[in-house]
Amino acid sequence: MKYIVMSALLLGASATTQAQSLPKYLDESVPVEQRIDDALRRMTLDEKIAVIHAQSKFSSPGVKRLGFPDLWTDDGPHGVRPDVLWDEWEQAGQTNDSCVAFPALTCLAATWNPAMASLYGTSLGEEALYRNKNVILGPGVNINRTPLGGRNFEYMGEDPYLASQMVVPYVQGLQSKGVASCVKHYALNNDEEYRHQVNVIVSDRALHEIYLPAFKAAVQQGGAWAIMGAYNLYKDQHNCHNNILLNNILKYDWGFDGVVISDWGGCHNTEEAVTNGLDLEFGTWTDGLTMGRTNAYDSYHMAEAYKRLIKEGKFTTKELDEKVRRVLRLFYRTTMNKNKPYGFLCSEAHYNAARKIAQEGIVLLRNEKVKVKSEKSAAPLLPLDRSKAQRILVVGENAIKMMTVGGGSSSLKVQHEILPLDGLTSAISHFPSSISIDYARGYVGDTIQSFDGVTVGRSLQETRSQAELTAEAVEKAKQADVVIFFGGLNKSDFQDCEGHDRKQYELPYGQNELIEALVAANPRLVYVNISGNAVAMPWANKVPTILQAWFLGSEAGNAIADVLFGEVNPSGKLPYTWYQQLDDCGAHALKAFPGTWRDDYKIIDEEYKEGIYVGYRWTDKQKIRPLFAFGHGLSYTTFKLGKATADKQELTGNNTITFTVPVTNTGTVAGAETIQLYISDLKSSVERPIKELKAFSKVFLQPGETKQVSLTIDKSALSFYNDQTRQWTAEPGDFKALIGTSSRNIISDYKFRLK
Repeated sequence: MKYIVMSALLLGASATTQAQSLPKYLDESVPVEQRIDDALRRMTLDEKIAVIHAQSKFSSPGVKRLGFPDLWTDDGPHGVRPDVLWDEWEQAGQTNDSCVAFPALTCLAATWNPAMASLYGTSLGEEALYRNKNVILGPGVNINRTPLGGRNFEYMGEDPYLASQMVVPYVQGLQSKGVASCVKHYALNNDEEYRHQVNVIVSDRALHEIYLPAFKAAVQQGGAWAIMGAYNLYKDQHNCHNNILLNNILKYDWGFDGVVISDWGGCHNTEEAVTNGLDLEFGTWTDGLTMGRTNAYDSYHMAEAYKRLIKEGKFTTKELDEKVRRVLRLFYRTTMNKNKPYGFLCSEAHYNAARKIAQEGIVLLRNEKVKVKSEKSAAPLLPLDRSKAQRILVVGENAIKMMTVGGGSSSLKVQHEILPLDGLTSAISHFPSSISIDYARGYVGDTIQSFDGVTVGRSLQETRSQAELTAEAVEKAKQADVVIFFGGLNKSDFQDCEGHDRKQYELPYGQNELIEALVAANPRLVYVNISGNAVAMPWANKVPTILQAWFLGSEAGNAIADVLFGEVNPSGKLPYTWYQQLDDCGAHALKAFPGTWRDDYKIIDEEYKEGIYVGYRWTDKQKIRPLFAFGHGLSYTTFKLGKATADKQELTGNNTITFTVPVTNTGTVAGAETIQLYISDLKSSVERPIKELKAFSKVFLQPGETKQVSLTIDKSALSFYNDQTRQWTAEPGDFKALIGTSSRNIISDYKFRLK
């Protein structure tokens, strides 16, 4: 009889009959919260405990008895990481887990274009879907407090407003594919060295005005389904179970209804994990003394230890049910979502997206005129003339080094990565002129041939001495029409890499000396800096052209060639301040990084003495001229901004005020300019930055074209966090809107009043 009933259902019983036969938790016509209630009532204690901790390196169990599939997470703020073995960090050895690498998030932020963030998220979501990943562990939105931060390349710059505007469409795009975004690392995660031991001491104003806004935007505007706790401590509590950050701010103040996931090994205490907001524990080493033991997932803090405390009466199931409720909600959004679209891996559309984002994020920092060989006139070196026969010398290890491999958890196994030298060589094959490209190594930085089981491309082994490499590069430079030096950092330890911070602001591997020698031999030098961080450039005034090219992912070489040869007009803007020297940064000027050890050498107290004065806020206050300002970026065309106007002179209540400025492309090629609006409070009861970014808009213009660019703000743009009342406060009075193309290039202003 049972067989007959089931056959009837399978062979076409009415939808009504099927719905009536389904338990409520499986009935899609029932509201999700009611389905969660029903599932929760059916689960045993063991099943509840199981779903709040991992079962393998990257998965946690569903509820097999009730038909909930396992949940699979994956590192991948820049691409979907290759699979590892069930219980080991070793590569699984699969052949179908190569991916498209998208540019690092510093590059995405440098586009200053939320549409690119949306494209990024949707493309990444499709790759994750194909690989059956339910949660992508990203994006990262920690603030770049110091240019020595080893993980800054994974983040979106120094400004909370810019990061907020870029994270929201990323999260929305990713989750539109039914893949959860796990925004990280919440919060104050600005150190890599001793990251498990750093206890951050920070003012409430700095916390709320600088370090939390991007997370808040991801939650309240982006609707993020997951948040990852950070390794560090705040007020002596680890951030993976921090009552203030997780319970008070994230869940209560912001109304977060998703899942708080621990960073891998970030959980340290069962009772704190139970009471202080952690929902799902991953990666915890379990004996508390060494690096863990094999297959120890039942020994996690939120596993057998938690169940034992419940059975002993230390806890009821109140906290457990709340955690399980959140995990089930995540299941319904991901693993139980039957309406997810199909995924695609390594599609042409994804490579095009990666290339487009890279093109828009590349920043032209400097492009001075220099005399052309055998000609009397002087002109900028870029864009390179595609129609003219010329000899190009490419110098530098970063021209031939894969940057998708290494750097920590964001390391990828890509289907391909176009290296800069290969991108240039491919580009010239399509030009009608006779352009030749020669290469000289120039310096040796890192000859490691693999990372985490993934091998690099060409061999980087080198037997020649630095003197021989320099001599070769200088001699070839003398014969070249233009020299393109690919330098900067890499993704090795103590460079741009998880687990360690940089040891110095200067370029590594003797690059400064090599650049000085090259520019002396041939002043027609283009320096392409590949990094996620700023670097000291003591030779900047001698080098006519400087390009910031980031870690650009799979299409790196093609995107760089597109910009160098003028196929694409650069439009990127810096998402952080580029200091001339390290002490121009507030954290270093005040000796507030990296903190001091306590007497027992178990905890480092790091006081953020600079407070709200991070990046351009600090250099403005101290009247320091940066090498390149926050928001700076040049173009192959020129733009003119007219006088700003506003739709009103007074802002009241919940109304908005819109500023409009005409922007004209006064050059000869199409291009894009980013109009930036900063707000200055002319009189305040508290100390405030001279100006703060509160709106921006990227506008694309044909030669001679003019567009009216409108930038709208409301009272929130005028507010500061009042640490006395613990509320955002906008004080009536006079304000000034400052409109320009960087934080140091203000062209028009408009005074208005808040009533």
